[in-house]
Amino acid sequence: MGGIYDDNMIGVLKTGAMSVLPGWGMGMDADVSLLTVSENATFLATDPATRAKLILRVHRPGYHTRAEIESELAWINALRASEIVHTPKPRLRSDGSLVAEFDHDGVSRHVVAFDFMAGEEPSAGDALVDGFFKLGAISARLHGHARQWARSVNFVRKSWTFDTTLGATPHWGDWRAAPGLDGASTALLERVCHHLEHKLMAFGMDKDRFGLIHADLRLANLLVDGNRLGVIDFDDCGFGWFGYDFAAAISFIELDPIIPALKEAWVEGYRTEAPFLSADTEMLDSFVMLRRLLLTAWIASHPETPTAQEMGTGFTNGTLQMAESFLSAEGV
Repeated sequence: MGGIYDDNMIGVLKTGAMSVLPGWGMGMDADVSLLTVSENATFLATDPATRAKLILRVHRPGYHTRAEIESELAWINALRASEIVHTPKPRLRSDGSLVAEFDHDGVSRHVVAFDFMAGEEPSAGDALVDGFFKLGAISARLHGHARQWARSVNFVRKSWTFDTTLGATPHWGDWRAAPGLDGASTALLERVCHHLEHKLMAFGMDKDRFGLIHADLRLANLLVDGNRLGVIDFDDCGFGWFGYDFAAAISFIELDPIIPALKEAWVEGYRTEAPFLSADTEMLDSFVMLRRLLLTAWIASHPETPTAQEMGTGFTNGTLQMAESFLSAEGV
């Protein structure tokens, strides 16, 4: 592992996370181990005496402000209070705050903690169709809550629009920096972007199709435990198109032959809780293409992560394959 998450930095972050553990009622003698590295570094802390577990998320600097993090946790708490979704509880510190900080070389690193939630990531296969029916219903409940929830005046989260994904101010960097692109392939993706920009502009951002979403409901952020489907990691939640939550759910498996069945199941599940119009359904493939290009940019801008290292140029090649199929289907 290299870049900002090399082995030395993981050690620094682990030490920093341990230093703020007492504020969550756990001693610095806790067993702390790395779980994942993606946008942030996530650790599992286990109390040696009670075996109580706590999930610690150490935030990447420069991505979310403290106000944005507190807003994420406020939505999670509101969702839990309304019993909208099974998701881990953010843990309050002894001083009543939800966010801790430690300093590293003059940079403040934010840390949050969640209760441990048991479960396994869903595996690809026929059983995933039933899971996507459940996920569609969960998505509808999330969106329904977002429409009616009276947010604090201090609530602030990023927006996922064309400009902030593939346009002038992308949150995850420029897809043009993706490994393996040449002049011809860049031109192909430029055509896709141009077409997506026009489609999204025509679709619009009315409140019935654009609002507060999870924005990262991929398989790695779902936990199956018996009949329960839990949702974790609201770190990317923000304002976007409701249909984008389906696109995020099939991240990294977009080329799997099961995708049409997953899309049908997700829409059917959604409609058990709320309307999902034919115009919304017709946009799902566009959201999938948008998400795939956004992930292509993410891999280019996060080369130190295991995901980016695993995907490499093969992911870019898959994006190009999808781009050709998408433009053909769109008649462009």
